[in-house]
Amino acid sequence: MAPRATRLAAAAASVLLAFAALTACAPDDGTPDSGFTFTPTPSTAASATPTPTPTPTAQAEIPDDCRAILTADVLAQLEDVPLNDPAFGASGPQSDGSLVCVWGDPAADTTGLVTTITYASRGPALDMLNKLVADEGYTCYTPDGGTRCEKTWPNETYPVTDGRTLFWRDGILIDTRYSALAPTGYTAAVVGSIFG
Repeated sequence: MAPRATRLAAAAASVLLAFAALTACAPDDGTPDSGFTFTPTPSTAASATPTPTPTPTAQAEIPDDCRAILTADVLAQLEDVPLNDPAFGASGPQSDGSLVCVWGDPAADTTGLVTTITYASRGPALDMLNKLVADEGYTCYTPDGGTRCEKTWPNETYPVTDGRTLFWRDGILIDTRYSALAPTGYTAAVVGSIFG
């Protein structure tokens, strides 16, 4: 077949395909196409069945008293340790709703304990705890309906033990750092005071 005849045959085939495609789009009932059709959807306000809304659960609140969150036994272990001395900076209830408790004598070189209680969303809090496990070797477990992570290490200057304990539950993070001052039952007392 000559090249000109091949081109003519290809052009004719293209026209036929285009015509077939256009006819496939035409309405098959013989009525003219009137454009888009709007089909109204029923309003959710008109629904006869109400949608139940979840009832919010009571969330624990951060306390505002550093002594009130501890048991008598823990307070007895801290009996001679000053609380929230101005030399350590801002402590007690904070403007953002958090609570900072600083147990320590400003005259001591290393002995002390600082607890910060803040609101913390689940995702960021658990990401932080997982990072402490992966990057710094913290140990975590799940007591009292929450997640607790902890680690101890020798002080770089003095022959004492330093450490950190964190506990997260229901949007509240309890973060305690200490050096040579770790009262038995301290974190458990704080957790019990906040969460019951």
